[in-house]
Amino acid sequence: MEFIKEEIEDMRDPEPSRIKHEDTEEQIDQVRVKEQRQELNEVEEEHRNFTIQRTKAKKTHTCTQCGKSFTEKGNLNTHMRIHTGEKPYTCTQCGRSFSHASNLSAHLRTHSGEKTFNCDQCGKDFISLSNLKQHLKLHSGERPYVCSLCGKSFSRLYSFKLHQKTHNEVRDYMCFDCGKSFTAAEHLKRHQRIHTGEKPYKCSYCDKSFTLSGSLKSHERVHTGEKPYDCTRCGKSFTQSCNLWTHIRKHCSVSQRANVLLDSHKVNV
Repeated sequence: MEFIKEEIEDMRDPEPSRIKHEDTEEQIDQVRVKEQRQELNEVEEEHRNFTIQRTKAKKTHTCTQCGKSFTEKGNLNTHMRIHTGEKPYTCTQCGRSFSHASNLSAHLRTHSGEKTFNCDQCGKDFISLSNLKQHLKLHSGERPYVCSLCGKSFSRLYSFKLHQKTHNEVRDYMCFDCGKSFTAAEHLKRHQRIHTGEKPYKCSYCDKSFTLSGSLKSHERVHTGEKPYDCTRCGKSFTQSCNLWTHIRKHCSVSQRANVLLDSHKVNV
């Protein structure tokens, strides 16, 4: 009987204890995965906080004028030119100065004639991307800057600010040679060439020089034969806008004149 009892005990199913053991291991694994995920999240959060603190700590160079901070001292030095008015980058061809090297590079294209940015609507080329973007507003008709005093609108913030000075009668740039005042520094500089006789814009085809870049462009059309001013009524082209206007007065009615001038302005400005 004892022998039979031992056999019966040996034949008992061991599966329940094994299954229970496997369930316990699976639960333990799930707990471990959960703990590891939580640890990972804590590490990531700690890293984010460390990065933020390090970025804040890095901005140790602070502007004494406005309180703005920078990570690099060179960036602070560049920023300070806003307050000091320093313009260390000077054009060797016309003497105009700039606060940033990139602005000088863009300016030099006005002398070289290089125009790498093209308008896909009218084909006109520009020396910089900012000039192209400004030009595209002519096609879209966008004029977001509106004068609250007279309602006149502008596509450029700079033009809007200059216009506001006409209402305030602010002319804070004065010529010391003749006492004439101007609303913008570049207007004064352009005027002073009358006194100095400076003609920084040289024709690339002949020996002629000019005080204004616009005068040089008009002159060079004599050499190139370019006629950018078109009459939209008859298709005739002209090298100068004044010649187009003379043509319009002769051949168009008053109502037609406005339309022709508007069309030519959209293409050539």
